[in-house]
Amino acid sequence: MRVATLLLFVSSFAFSQTKQPDWNKLQDETMRHFQAILRINSSTATGTEAPVVDYLKTVLEKEGIATKIFFNNPKHPNLVARLKGNGKKKPVLLMAHTDVVSVDTTKWIHPPFSATREGGYVYARGSVDDKDNVVAALMVMLQLKRLNISLDRDVIFLAESGEESNTKVGIELMVNEHWAEIDAEYCFAEGGGVTRKDGKIIYASVSTTEKVPNGLKLIAKGPAGHGSVPLQDNAVVHLANAVAKIAAWQSPMRLNETTRTFFTRLASISPPADAARYMAVVNGGIEAEKAQEYFAAKEPRMYSTLRTSVSANIIKGGYLVNIIPSEAEATLDVRALPDEDMTNFIAEMKRVINDSQIEIVPTGANRRPISKPSRLDTEAFAVTEKAISKIYNTVTLPVMTTGASDKAYLQAKGMQCYGIGPITDLEDGPKGFGAHSDQERITEESLHKFVQFNWEIIINLAKSN
Repeated sequence: MRVATLLLFVSSFAFSQTKQPDWNKLQDETMRHFQAILRINSSTATGTEAPVVDYLKTVLEKEGIATKIFFNNPKHPNLVARLKGNGKKKPVLLMAHTDVVSVDTTKWIHPPFSATREGGYVYARGSVDDKDNVVAALMVMLQLKRLNISLDRDVIFLAESGEESNTKVGIELMVNEHWAEIDAEYCFAEGGGVTRKDGKIIYASVSTTEKVPNGLKLIAKGPAGHGSVPLQDNAVVHLANAVAKIAAWQSPMRLNETTRTFFTRLASISPPADAARYMAVVNGGIEAEKAQEYFAAKEPRMYSTLRTSVSANIIKGGYLVNIIPSEAEATLDVRALPDEDMTNFIAEMKRVINDSQIEIVPTGANRRPISKPSRLDTEAFAVTEKAISKIYNTVTLPVMTTGASDKAYLQAKGMQCYGIGPITDLEDGPKGFGAHSDQERITEESLHKFVQFNWEIIINLAKSN
């Protein structure tokens, strides 16, 4: 009994004595690397992420961390770095993408690739999508190596290309041709974040699943004719009616484990009126219908979270004012729930439109694979919740993102993936400072806390006890 007690004490003491980085001293280094990769224009307009990968490779290998480069196009390389564990547990993967979306330089306060520091912010394209995740993963790898942390799991860092515009050069290449290099039990990547309002943190979101993009076209056909003689089977009119019907249609509401937990936890931290609406959609009934009507008008993201959504975004038809065209088309952005049967969904759309002149055609654009949501009962999710509590002192909300990410490719292979992100202010979006916005910025405080947050997750998932 005494021996067992002693062993338990030694084990607990060893756990509590795990080496920790000196985060204050690391802030300058973190910022140096962050600004360096932000100043590299790896936007879709330039067509290459290679300089970012070259920078990461140099930094990692200088510290004795071996890297491998994989590509099917040398302009779009993918970097894999691995720190070996003892193999007791399967690896954990940190994934971030090195490409960023293009910019309109006329809209920026500071040049978009200057990484200007001003007023506690860093201004640059990629500062919150996704070079914050890149530098966080880099710093975690460096600290694990420098502190010589004993690991039960391999820790893998994948800096991938092509996430914003061409997954064939990035995640699809890695999954289809180099799976063994990134195969892991758990993955952490973009997709979540810590939400702050009026300077106060409200909650942290961890994405466990996402809606599946499906491109559809409505194609209307009818006879061509002279514009001076209106026709009842005018293709443009039939298309307009079809779009209006789809816009007015409320597709069925359906919750999954993630969204049910999301609304339940969100209700627990919300004002009474909001909480009542959030719980109404969990409980169903007449109040749920009223809540959905409110969401459609006031909180469209919540409305989209409840169902497979359809948005008509492009309409084409006609070429001269005095000619009735024989064809017109509308492009729809459909974001399906993870378990949606698209064959049945399209059949229901046809029933709603109820027009023999309208054809619904899948475009195959912007696709991601269908995958199961990551579970909430895993060691990784529990560790993430504890890290959120420690670093941000707030509640964790599992979320289903309405947008798409490359985690879907990994989840389709059975990997449990979780989307995380830094603190962002609710006020920044409307001001035009968000991801993909006219400008982009992150607070320095948010960046440094995010690095520590990544460390807390990885050290408690991977270190040897």
